[in-house]
Amino acid sequence: MNIDEKAIRNLCTDPVFERGQKYRNEGRIQRIERFDDVVTSVVQGSSQYDVTVERGEKTTDARCTCPYDGAGECKHVVAVLLDIAADTPRDESERVESVLQNVSADDLRTFLRDVLAEHLDLRDRFLARFGDTDKSVEEYRAEIEQLFDRHTQDYPVVTDAIDFSHFFELAEQYRERERYLEAATAYRALFEGIDDNEVRIDAAYDHYANALQSALDEYVECVLAGDPDRGEFEKYIGVLEDQATSEHPANTEQFYRAIDDLEERR
Repeated sequence: MNIDEKAIRNLCTDPVFERGQKYRNEGRIQRIERFDDVVTSVVQGSSQYDVTVERGEKTTDARCTCPYDGAGECKHVVAVLLDIAADTPRDESERVESVLQNVSADDLRTFLRDVLAEHLDLRDRFLARFGDTDKSVEEYRAEIEQLFDRHTQDYPVVTDAIDFSHFFELAEQYRERERYLEAATAYRALFEGIDDNEVRIDAAYDHYANALQSALDEYVECVLAGDPDRGEFEKYIGVLEDQATSEHPANTEQFYRAIDDLEERR
């Protein structure tokens, strides 16, 4: 996982680079860990923000839960990248792999059950990867609504970027198993949940716009890949029509574009 200062500068604006450098020098990185090519970190800003950096052979994919919606990466990501460049964290996957080789199947099963009992996100991902049942759009929507409620406990509007990566990851699990219509359900819950809570969003507008557009684009791709019969196909179109004509007009154009895309490519 090699990255240098020049590459980091190319990922952000000069002022953001300087702020990220200052954050690192001030010791604001609370935790940083690496597993294979994925680094996860917690950075202390006005709140604690989760940063994830995945380094490929030619690209660096970074995510932060802060509300930054400017050009390039945010200062929290820059701080973490600078820390990686200075001293790449130890790869914990090697230690985990060595332990796994000596764990019995029964012990591993017991451990997995205990972990899944305590962590809903992991349980959802496990079921999406290996199970035969899936969640309804109403169940997904309830979880998304809870996220918005949690972020408005102290203030009537959302002023930071809610992390929706869990839902995108679940959908991807379904897609890898070629269960495209189950993936479409997760994407539908995302774009409906974001659109219906538009009036509560008061910052990080690019974050929410990008998440909604990504969910819409992937919904279209999954419906086409799932190849439902004509009657079912009309229902998937109807979902988009309902959002396009809802009382929240901010994203109407995006929904109509998705409808046109579906109908033209059917």
